[in-house]
Amino acid sequence: MTQITLYHNPRCSKSRQTLALLEEYHIHPEIRLYLDQPPSPGELKSVLDKLGIKARALLRKSEEAYRELGLDNMNMNEAALIQAMCSTPKLIERPIAITQERAIIGRPPEAVLELLS
Repeated sequence: MTQITLYHNPRCSKSRQTLALLEEYHIHPEIRLYLDQPPSPGELKSVLDKLGIKARALLRKSEEAYRELGLDNMNMNEAALIQAMCSTPKLIERPIAITQERAIIGRPPEAVLELLS
């Protein structure tokens, strides 16, 4: 079975639902409490590559920090957006299930089941 790492926030209902769903399938992912242990820019770039998206698509635009940091500025480059998420990890959309080859955002939680096929 492929090892899965879950970028998890236990206070987030979608994150809890995703973890519970994986456990229903007898998958016990490595939990990464990314708010306490933020990814490095290199790690986050790797996750983005596995997701197949740009940094802007992973930003939580409803967070106050999004406005405070001026992240709505469309001229910000990829590296600056990645750095902002690493410095302020609550800006990272969650949960994210990650394997060696792929990653999927657990919204809806059932989306992570694609990693099992």
